[in-house]
Amino acid sequence: MALETSYLWIKAMHVIAVIAWYAGLFYIFRLFVYHVQKRDEPAVVATLEVMERRLMRAIMAPAMIVAIAMGAWMLVKQPALLRMPWMHLKLGAVFFLLGYHGFASYTRKRLLRGDYFISERACRMINEVPTLLLFAIVIAVIVRP
Repeated sequence: MALETSYLWIKAMHVIAVIAWYAGLFYIFRLFVYHVQKRDEPAVVATLEVMERRLMRAIMAPAMIVAIAMGAWMLVKQPALLRMPWMHLKLGAVFFLLGYHGFASYTRKRLLRGDYFISERACRMINEVPTLLLFAIVIAVIVRP
């Protein structure tokens, strides 16, 4: 049985939103690396703060909301997906992505206050988390182990 056209449109919007969200997830901690590096250069820090705010508010948050909404809508239209083990793996990875996004927001707020609680090295390492989760999500959805 072919999937109905509306489901495919929802799926397309989900994929587009995930790509946009991931663009931000990949970039935000890279900006934090520069923010920590340049903490003694107020003009540079001010520019980075604007970039971080725009990235999180104009790209990451809306894309995350659309990705989650479209994903939920697909599950409503195809509830059998929730019985598939690969979907559990995917949803688990998405849960961690939401945590990563939340931690990025928390980090940004602390940096705005001048609280450099995190090192440049830690930002570089944390920046790799979305890549690891991407592997889990893509393998779950495509390979369906």
